[in-house]
Amino acid sequence: MEQQKLPKVFVTVTAEFDPEGRLTPLSFVWEDGHRYEIDRVLDTRRAASLKAGGMGLRYTCRVRGIQTYLFLEEGRWFMERKRA
Repeated sequence: MEQQKLPKVFVTVTAEFDPEGRLTPLSFVWEDGHRYEIDRVLDTRRAASLKAGGMGLRYTCRVRGIQTYLFLEEGRWFMERKRA
């Protein structure tokens, strides 16, 4: 069985800078047009997307009680597509 890489899903993100210059994502729009509010950012670090490829800032977020990753790579936001 051949393992396929899950592609990146580029998303529109609403984010804000705090007075110290930290960037915090607040919500994102998935490819179907649905907007999801980010309940909480749990962690931010430089990391690679092992599923979709790429390297950048990885935001570990809680959305509707589910942990997910949001990546900022070269000025573009993306997420990993889940398996169907």
